[in-house]
Amino acid sequence: MEPFVSQVYFGDLLAGTDEAGRGPLAGEVVAAAVILDPKRPILGLADSKKLTEKKREALFLEIQEKALSYGIASATIEEIDDINILHASMLAMSRAVALLAIQPEHVLVDGNRIPPNLPCSAEAVVKGDARQAAISAASILAKVTRDRDIVKAAQQYPEYGFEKHKGYPTAQHLEAIRLHGVTPIHRRSFGPVKKDFRGISIVHVIYTSTSTY
Repeated sequence: MEPFVSQVYFGDLLAGTDEAGRGPLAGEVVAAAVILDPKRPILGLADSKKLTEKKREALFLEIQEKALSYGIASATIEEIDDINILHASMLAMSRAVALLAIQPEHVLVDGNRIPPNLPCSAEAVVKGDARQAAISAASILAKVTRDRDIVKAAQQYPEYGFEKHKGYPTAQHLEAIRLHGVTPIHRRSFGPVKKDFRGISIVHVIYTSTSTY
C-alpha cells in the first residue's frame, strides 16, 4: 500500500490519531495520538491489527519511550450508547489529541472523517494505520490499551470469554450473552446486545469514566 505523505504540512509537529474498539459489543472505545520524533525512528510500525500481540506489546513500550508526545483517551460505554459509536470514536480521538504535551501543528486522522475541536489543521487518511507511521503508532497504543482493559473484564465476567474475543461478536460471545444476559460493560445500543438485553440494572462499570489512562 502506498505510504501517505501530506501535501499541506511539511514540519515535524505532526500527530497521528486512531481508535480501537468500534466493532466490539462491550467496553470503551479507546483512541491515541502520537507525535513521533524524527531523530528516533521506530522500526516495524504498521496497522496494529496486522501485528502479533507480542510485537504490539514491544512497540507499545518503544513508542512511549521514543515519541515526542503521546496521549491515550477513551469514550465511555455510556457515551457510546448516548451519541453512537462513530461520534464516540471522534470524541475519543479529540481527547487523545488534547492530551498531547506538545501541541501539534497538523493532525492526520485514520479514516475518512475528522474529529471536531482539534487544535490545528487536520487531514483524514483512509487506511492511514497502514500508510503513515504516526497513525500506525497511535493504532498500536490504542489497541494495546483497549485489549488490556477488556482482558481485565474477563476476570470479573469469566463466563463471557473476553480474554479470547476482546468483546467482538464471535459465536462464543453471542452464545454467552444468550445464556447469561448482558453485563454492565456491554453496549446496550448495539443490535445483538439490545436484542438480548434483559432489563439488568446497570449499577456499575468496571472502567473509570475518566478519558485518560
